[in-house]
Amino acid sequence: MLSAFERLDHKLPKSAKLLLGGGGAMVLAHGFPLATMDVDALFYKTPFSEADVLSQIHEVAVELNIPHDWLNPYFGTFLYTLPPDYETRLKTIFRGHLLEVNALGLDDLLILKCFAGRDKDIPHARALIKKGANIDFVAQHIHKMMDINIPKADQARDFLDDLIDEVGG
Repeated sequence: MLSAFERLDHKLPKSAKLLLGGGGAMVLAHGFPLATMDVDALFYKTPFSEADVLSQIHEVAVELNIPHDWLNPYFGTFLYTLPPDYETRLKTIFRGHLLEVNALGLDDLLILKCFAGRDKDIPHARALIKKGANIDFVAQHIHKMMDINIPKADQARDFLDDLIDEVGG
């Protein structure tokens, strides 16, 4: 995927930042041995959106023979669940001429996995905990979200509690 970022860097009209989450962040920023053909990423703090550079994203896909949806902004629907200071934990994984790609930290990835709460997220969440995600930080944040009635916070807490029971945290 780094080669895709390199190619996209040369095609962008202006400077841009991508925020990377999900499996792509786990692989590229935190060294997890996962296989993925797409990355959960979205443009942020950038004067344009994915829709504005969709043709360039598709060009990269054709050039590298990867799926056209290699850049998947879906995880953006869960950004409201992140702590306001998540940017202090970002890890830069690529810096080109115009493009900078920053991945979420372990704690923030675990928060997203808890809110997504899918069965397929369980192995990733386990791995994040084993890699050093701060369970207390995540639990405290989810509690804050419950206190202000953020949707799915109760389910996120249940998901985390089940993980803690399982890994012995």
